[in-house]
Amino acid sequence: MSKSNRSKLHIAMFPWVAYGHFIPFLHLSNKLAHKGHKISFLSPKGVQPELENMNQFPNLIQFFPLVLPQVDGLSPVTFSMTVGMAIKPKKLTKETTLEEAIELPPVYPSSTVRFNVEETPALLVLAEDFGSGLSLQERMNKSMIGSDVVAFRSYRELDGPFLDYVAQESGKLVLLSGPRLPETKTQQLDDKWVTWLSQFEPGSVVFCAFGSQSELQKDEFQELVLGFELCGLPFLVALKPPKGCSTVEEALPEGFKDRVKGRGLVYGGWVPQQLLLHHPNIGCFVNHSGYGSMWEFLLSDCQIMLIPEIFYHILNTRLMVNELKIGVEVERGKNWQVSKESLNEAIEFVMNKDNETANLLRANRVKLKQTFSKRDLQ
Repeated sequence: MSKSNRSKLHIAMFPWVAYGHFIPFLHLSNKLAHKGHKISFLSPKGVQPELENMNQFPNLIQFFPLVLPQVDGLSPVTFSMTVGMAIKPKKLTKETTLEEAIELPPVYPSSTVRFNVEETPALLVLAEDFGSGLSLQERMNKSMIGSDVVAFRSYRELDGPFLDYVAQESGKLVLLSGPRLPETKTQQLDDKWVTWLSQFEPGSVVFCAFGSQSELQKDEFQELVLGFELCGLPFLVALKPPKGCSTVEEALPEGFKDRVKGRGLVYGGWVPQQLLLHHPNIGCFVNHSGYGSMWEFLLSDCQIMLIPEIFYHILNTRLMVNELKIGVEVERGKNWQVSKESLNEAIEFVMNKDNETANLLRANRVKLKQTFSKRDLQ
């Protein structure tokens, strides 16, 4: 065997079961295959047809469909490790107090990228059983301890102090892949979206998407869409049907469609988020701050509004809002609910071109985008 063949790897890719994870994993697979490495890509049965057109090296990247049954006791919610909290020395249990849960480790690099007391339930999910008698935190720690290196989809310009924290606390080598974003230059937005968006002025449309794993309660869903109605601007809301509903149409408030006809669209299917974010008429993006979406909006020209849902969304949001100062977090009220009034206030704030603070957020985001654009984003 030649030396060049011995240096080639056979790599197994096993992304979390959501399109926001499949796509960057496949894009990274393409980059590795370009260097001659062989990839076995594990994914749920039925997903392969949606991904095959993105496979640039079918001779090196092979899909292996898996049948993944629902397992009682395992949460269907997506989990991921955000850089800043990849390791938390304090062990969380069901007996952990609220104050103990949010206490920061001595060497943690930020006083603002953290949880508030009312968000503790989102953090304590780490202490819940995640199969085989292990909590999610224990599984994460065991994976970290058993690894030779730790890799993150990031750049030092974004997460530098947190990357150093992970390296220091884990004793592991930290590797960075960059955002691994698919090429968009050769992709085109479907005519139906182009036609709908062309009705409006540049930068005037508010676009909302929470990812394929988010599932709201019906009352949360209705309050959210009423907030978009209240803002008076054109809007595109792409959300899954809320719990207990088979379509978004049946979940809409009474009379809603007639009241927003011509300026508002609520869509329950998958949308090409990255392409939509690059359309010039999209001026604001309302998002949950999942890691995949985060990279897409960081490289867009939209104002950013964040409504985090689970624990790592919260930390991503605090990084964007408190440290980088490129967006706003929508204020939650009683029982951690987002009211239509608070959503409307946040939209009015970021879309006001005469607001000095909103313009500063825009300038900070443009500067960060310029920094990233100098790097190889692919």
